[in-house]
Amino acid sequence: MCEAVFKHLNPAIIFQKDIEEGSQVNPGDAIARVEGPTIDLLGGERVALNFLQRLSGVATRTRQLSHLIESYKASLLDTRKTTPGLRVLEKYAVRVGGGRNHRFGLYDGVMIKDNHIKAAGGINQAVNLIRPRIPHTIKIEVEAETLEQVREALEAGADIILLDNMNIDTLKAAVQLVNGRALTEASGGIDEDTIVRVAATGVDFISVGALTHSIKSLDISFNLLPD
Repeated sequence: MCEAVFKHLNPAIIFQKDIEEGSQVNPGDAIARVEGPTIDLLGGERVALNFLQRLSGVATRTRQLSHLIESYKASLLDTRKTTPGLRVLEKYAVRVGGGRNHRFGLYDGVMIKDNHIKAAGGINQAVNLIRPRIPHTIKIEVEAETLEQVREALEAGADIILLDNMNIDTLKAAVQLVNGRALTEASGGIDEDTIVRVAATGVDFISVGALTHSIKSLDISFNLLPD
């Protein structure tokens, strides 16, 4: 993305990566070198750094959390809680950091959440309303906050059950109740202090919205060098 910023200002600018994408960096490392007219370099500096700092922060946080659960079967997922206009880029950064992408939009998966359940009059009703309206290739995920809702989601034929804001004991019981009849996803306030215990319950996925909505950008500088 940084290269695209400078090339947009001046296609003749030379952009050279010193470190491959996804590599570990240390303080003081040179990430890339850009050569061209000073006016164009300074014109693109802030936009390029904004992209690089933000996306590097997303990738770094994803790498930290995914590393903690690498010995478990659970995959780390992002969410749709992304910066307006940057969803594609932020989700790409999650993949670079070792995570996987959840839905990009409402079009590529059905998620029946608490408000949908209330509006439809129950989980079974919500699933029955949506199933005839989607292709057979689209999966249906149902949010469950209690074990009773997990049972209802199973009876309704949900493909994935989102175990929302459950404590560890309830998560364990939910995974045992599902027993492979659907995929399970844990979500809700999960961080480095809890993610290992969540993964140890046996869930298939762990989604963390903070990978994109509460990220700390990396501190990266742009320095002009003499000819």
